[in-house]
Amino acid sequence: MSGTLNKVMLIGHLGDDVKLRRFDDGGCIGRFPLATNETYTNKQTNEKVSNTEWHNVILRNKAAEICEKYLSKGDKVYIEGRIKGRKWQDDKGNDRYTTEIHCTDFTFLSNKSENEQSNDIKTEVVNNTQNTSETNDDLPF
Repeated sequence: MSGTLNKVMLIGHLGDDVKLRRFDDGGCIGRFPLATNETYTNKQTNEKVSNTEWHNVILRNKAAEICEKYLSKGDKVYIEGRIKGRKWQDDKGNDRYTTEIHCTDFTFLSNKSENEQSNDIKTEVVNNTQNTSETNDDLPF
C-alpha cells in the first residue's frame, strides 16, 4: 500500500446540464459544475451564513452518457471520485490551472423529470379520488 488516498465524496446540485464531448475512437467525456452548500450561524451576529462551493465534475464513456441522458440542471446527485489538477493555456498563451473531480461512481438523488411525472400522477390520483367521492354520497367517510 502506498500510504496515500485521493478520494472525494460530494452531494450537490448540478449547476448546468451535462456537456458531452465525443471522440473519433468512440469514447466520450462529460462535464458539469456541481454546487455544494455550507450553512452555519455566525456566533457574533447570530446571523445565518451560506457559502456555495463549485466543483468541476468529469465523467468518462458510459457514465458520461448515462448522466447526460438522465440529469439536468438543478438535479441532486452523489458523486465519488478523485481530485485531479490540470494545467492548460488560455487564448493569450497564459498558463491556467484548474481542479477537477474525476467521477468513479455516482447515484442520482433527485431527477426533475421524475419528480414532475410523480407530481402529475399524484394530481391525477387526487382528482380521480375527488370525483369518485362526489358520486358515492352513501360512503361513511
